[in-house]
Amino acid sequence: MRSALRPRRAGARIALAGALAAALTAVPASAQPESGRYPDLSREVLAADDGWAAAEGGTTGGSAADAAHVYTVRTRAGLVRALDGGSDVPKIIRIAGVIDANTDDAGRPLSCADYAADGYSVADYLDAYDPRVWGAAKPSGPQEEARRASAARQAERVTLTVGSNTTLIGTGPHSGLRGAALRIEDARNVIVRDLELSDAYDCFPVWQPNSGGLGDWKSAYDTLWLRGARNVWVDHVTFDDGRRPDSAEPVYFGRNFLRHDGLLDITNGSDLVTVSWSRFEGHDKAMLIGNGDGVVTDRGKLRVTLHHNEFADVVQRAPRVRFGQVHVYNNRYVVPEDAHDYRYSIGVSTESALVVENNAFTTPAHVEAADLVKSWNGSALLARGNVFNGYPVDLLTIYNAYNSGSERDLTDQVDRLPELHGPIEDAAEADRAVARQAGAGRAAR
Repeated sequence: MRSALRPRRAGARIALAGALAAALTAVPASAQPESGRYPDLSREVLAADDGWAAAEGGTTGGSAADAAHVYTVRTRAGLVRALDGGSDVPKIIRIAGVIDANTDDAGRPLSCADYAADGYSVADYLDAYDPRVWGAAKPSGPQEEARRASAARQAERVTLTVGSNTTLIGTGPHSGLRGAALRIEDARNVIVRDLELSDAYDCFPVWQPNSGGLGDWKSAYDTLWLRGARNVWVDHVTFDDGRRPDSAEPVYFGRNFLRHDGLLDITNGSDLVTVSWSRFEGHDKAMLIGNGDGVVTDRGKLRVTLHHNEFADVVQRAPRVRFGQVHVYNNRYVVPEDAHDYRYSIGVSTESALVVENNAFTTPAHVEAADLVKSWNGSALLARGNVFNGYPVDLLTIYNAYNSGSERDLTDQVDRLPELHGPIEDAAEADRAVARQAGAGRAAR
């Protein structure tokens, strides 16, 4: 077990400042010339008809930024300086290379052991809250307090807040963030483009004894979380768990020791969002739109467009929707041959209305068309033009035929058809285009 002195030594590392830290902070892009080989898309704005984010004034991000607020950053310290505490000042932040959020102010890597405080260890936590001894009560006491203190230390490092009127964009085909939990909270007019966002790894998951009836591990970080955000465009972003997938984690108390939460969650009254040409891969819960059946303040919000995205080896939530009006078109869904934990792709939940059209689903033989849609007290699903393993599929009819005994039938009666969208392609044509062009490093094609 790590010495209790280790966290204090790590705390000194985290707090390290001085000349080296100052040298790593962001400076205006004009002071950091690029080679010019990769096109600069940083002042591009969302097209006038490109989904819900084009409504009510559209989404322009930091395109109006003056020269003093255009940054090229290469370190976490530089990124933090450029983000300016989530300020509303128009800004363009160009990320060069891969920035690791789990680094101290001097750029040195931090491990889970560096964040551990007050004697926390996984072994001691497991001993303390083994359900056979502890029972079904929520964890409390010294090890849970130590876990919380440790989690707070990591959160201070990895949670990065993006403010209004910001464009966050890569400068090359492999630019991105590793280990970061990006948060767009109570902000509007934000563009996130051409980035690899990977491995928002929680060092300190919490045991929830009553979750799902059997208990479960809960991790803290979404790779990108829109919370009360408005007019956001996410484009050509690759989301994944990097080299540390949850499938490789051990099983404790009969449940997988989850280190990652959502890849992209859109919750708490967020509205007018377009997610396009992005890739979600190798993950369990990909995208949650609306975070609770009782959050009635979400009514009339959570208007989201998803088009030309790829969901590859995603177990569930691609997306799962509560309350929102969501247009899902021309996306590519791929379930690999060796996937044995697949649950569903389209989740229809409380008071949501989904229009799902011209998407392509490719699955192995053990995944049937009836598995593609799941409902929890849902009502409206308008599905048309979709294909399943190359053949036309009527998702609504199949869902109702196979699930009428467990859930009420869905109808195709949505209150409002999507009005803002680009050309909707044949599903097979879109499938090929998304395979070629979705994800980071392809926005300039």
